[in-house]
Amino acid sequence: MKKAIIFNIQRYSIHDGGGIRTLIFFKGCPLRCPWCSNPESQSFKPEIIRRESLCIKCSSSSCFACTNTPEQCPTGAIEKVGKEMDVNEVLKEIKKDIIFYDSTGGGVTLSGGEPLSQGEFAIELLEKLKNLGIDTAIETTGFSKWEILDKMSNHLDRILFDLKIMNKEKSIKIINADIDLIKDNFKKLVKKRINIIPRIPLIPKYTMDDENIEAIINFILSQGIKEVHILPYHQYGISKYKSLGKKYILKSLIPPSSEDVERIKEKMTDAGLYVVVGGK
Repeated sequence: MKKAIIFNIQRYSIHDGGGIRTLIFFKGCPLRCPWCSNPESQSFKPEIIRRESLCIKCSSSSCFACTNTPEQCPTGAIEKVGKEMDVNEVLKEIKKDIIFYDSTGGGVTLSGGEPLSQGEFAIELLEKLKNLGIDTAIETTGFSKWEILDKMSNHLDRILFDLKIMNKEKSIKIINADIDLIKDNFKKLVKKRINIIPRIPLIPKYTMDDENIEAIINFILSQGIKEVHILPYHQYGISKYKSLGKKYILKSLIPPSSEDVERIKEKMTDAGLYVVVGGK
């Protein structure tokens, strides 16, 4: 049975696909977005995080100097993130929440990291979920070989598809992703008549300039898509970088104002798109 590295199973989510959902977070992502709010999702290997706010300095002057293992830490300040699980282990956790799916129109959403990077596992899991009659969704960058996304889409009720930087040179330089590959995968999903919802992270200085927004609007409309979700930048993940011993390079970046978000929403609405702020 196939296995994958999972770093979180989040229950009772009311976002990312509709109804009450269980989110399965896959560890590992080929992109390197500077604004990433889940830095623990980037590496494909389990990692140790250290939360100084929980440290009682039981064996050293600092959580980062402590030699205790996660199992030895009395407060949970030292924690291992990422666990190898097989499909049945994940399915066992999901089945605990089935009653909520039936009553709310919810289901399971695969997230990350990038689920496509552990595609064979995800395909097997999705097949089993559909056999149980469970609604399925995925949050994805769309950055993968088409063969994986093609197989996966056969077992998905909807795909929440990120569109970030539409200029190829900038996309490769800033987030390590070829936008041409991403756009090609998007177009192929549309041709398959898959329920696809583009989602746009609004990141000042990166994705919010008029040229990029216009390029996104034009691309979405060219594919006959009428709904888009915009996700304003936030700084909720800064503390995670510190816990991993990493530097957050956008610490001084100010989140977009409500006026900025409304301006972009109006521009998209005027173009004929139905816009949801924050996703659903």
